[in-house]
Amino acid sequence: MKKIITYGTFDLLHHGHINLLKRAKELGDYLIVGVTTENYDRGRGKLNVSKSTLERIEDVRNTGLADEIIIEEYEGQKIDDIQKYGVDIFAIGSDWKGKFDYLNEFCEVVYLERTKGVSSTMLRGETQKIISIGVIGSGRIANRFIPESKYVSGINVNGNYNPNINSAKAFAENHEISFYTDDLNEFYSKVDAVYIASPHPTHADYIRKSLMNGKHVLCEKPLVLKEDEAKELYSLAEEKNLILMEAIKTAYAPAFHKLISYVKSGAIGTVRDIEASFTKLMTGNFRELSAEQAGGSMTELSSYPLLPIIKLFGTSYRDITFYSVFENNIDVFTRAIIQFDNAVASLKVGLGVKTEGELIISGTKGYAYVPAPWWKTEFFELRYEDLNKNRKYFAKFEDDGLRYEISEFVSLINNPQSNYLKLNSEESIAIVGIIQKFREGHNIIKL
Repeated sequence: MKKIITYGTFDLLHHGHINLLKRAKELGDYLIVGVTTENYDRGRGKLNVSKSTLERIEDVRNTGLADEIIIEEYEGQKIDDIQKYGVDIFAIGSDWKGKFDYLNEFCEVVYLERTKGVSSTMLRGETQKIISIGVIGSGRIANRFIPESKYVSGINVNGNYNPNINSAKAFAENHEISFYTDDLNEFYSKVDAVYIASPHPTHADYIRKSLMNGKHVLCEKPLVLKEDEAKELYSLAEEKNLILMEAIKTAYAPAFHKLISYVKSGAIGTVRDIEASFTKLMTGNFRELSAEQAGGSMTELSSYPLLPIIKLFGTSYRDITFYSVFENNIDVFTRAIIQFDNAVASLKVGLGVKTEGELIISGTKGYAYVPAPWWKTEFFELRYEDLNKNRKYFAKFEDDGLRYEISEFVSLINNPQSNYLKLNSEESIAIVGIIQKFREGHNIIKL
C-alpha cells in the first residue's frame, strides 16, 4: 500500500484545499493529512487563523478525502511522521516548491500544482469570504509580498497589474497567481483589495484610482510625496468606507508595538530624546538612486526612523533641520534634527554612508535600546541607573516581516469600525509632510 502525507492549516476551507487533497490522494492508496495547531501556526508566523484546530480537523474530515488525520505540533515533526507512518510520498502545493526538498532523504517529495484564483469558490459562504488581493508592480518588494501573504489566513493574492505586460506575465508565472494584465479596469474587476508596490511618483494616482473603484488599499512607503495628497486620499478612503493603509512594516511588528506601549506607559519616564538610524550602501542602477524616480535617502528610508519619533512625540513639531550629502541630485546621506516643545529627535538615513542602525529612546527614568537592525524589531531592552532593574523583551520578526502589515490590513477590512492603532492617518500624513519639506529644500545644510 502506497501512503501519502500532506500538511496544512486548512483555515476557511476552500476548493483550492480540496483540489490539493484530491491530487494528493490520487498519488497512492492511503492519504494522511496533518492539520497544524494554533500554537505551531503562531510559532511559525502564521497569522489570522480564524478557526480552532478541532474545527479545522472536522472540516478536513468532512471532505471525505483523508484516510487518517493527525495534528502537527512542532518543527521537525514531518520527518518523524514520515518514518512513524511508513510514508512513501510527501505532497504539498507547488507554491512551496523547493522548501521541502530536505525530505527527499526520507521519501519522495511531490509538489502539486495549486489552484489559482480560489477566492470566489468558498465552501462556507460570504461570512468566511477570502479577500482577493491584486498587486500593482512587479519589482523587488512586490516579489517579497507573495511568500509573506501565505502566512496570513483569509486572503488570496490572485492578480498582478503592470503597464509592462511582460513584467506582469513573468511575475504571475513565477508566483503561480491566476491572472496578469496591463489593463487597470480588468485588474479592478477581479480583486477586492490592492497592494501598491510601484515607483514612488505613481503612488498617488494608483491609490486614487483604486479607491474610486471601491478597492481597499495597502500602499508601500512613502504613501505619497505631498502632504496635501495624503490628506486628500485618506479623506477619500473615509468617504468611500474603504481602508487605506501605509505599509511601513515596522509599525506592525509585534516587538515594536510592545516597545511603543511600554514607553508610552511611562516605563522610562518622560521621553526627552530619540535617536534613530537606517542606512544601507547601494551602488548601481537602482530606483533608490534615481532622482527621476524620487530616489534618495530621505524618500527611501526616513519613514522608518520617523515612525518612533512621530509615534512618541506626536505630529506637532517646532522645526526641522536637515544636514545632507548629495550626489547625482539625490541625498546619499541625511541627518535631521527635529525640535518639539519639550524634546528633540534626530535621525540618520543613508544610501551612501553606513552607520550603526540602532534606536535609542531616552527618558527621565531610563532609556530603551533597540540594536541594529532596529526596524526589524524582535528584541529591546529597558535600561536604568540601577542595572538590576534592566529588562529584556523578545518577540519574533519572521523573514521579511510583511506578514504583520498584511495581517493588520486584513483585520481592518474585516473589522472596518476598528481604529488604526498601529499607524493612523495623522501619523502617516506627518511623515509624508516631513519628506515633502526635505524634497522642497526646507532648512537643508549641504555637507
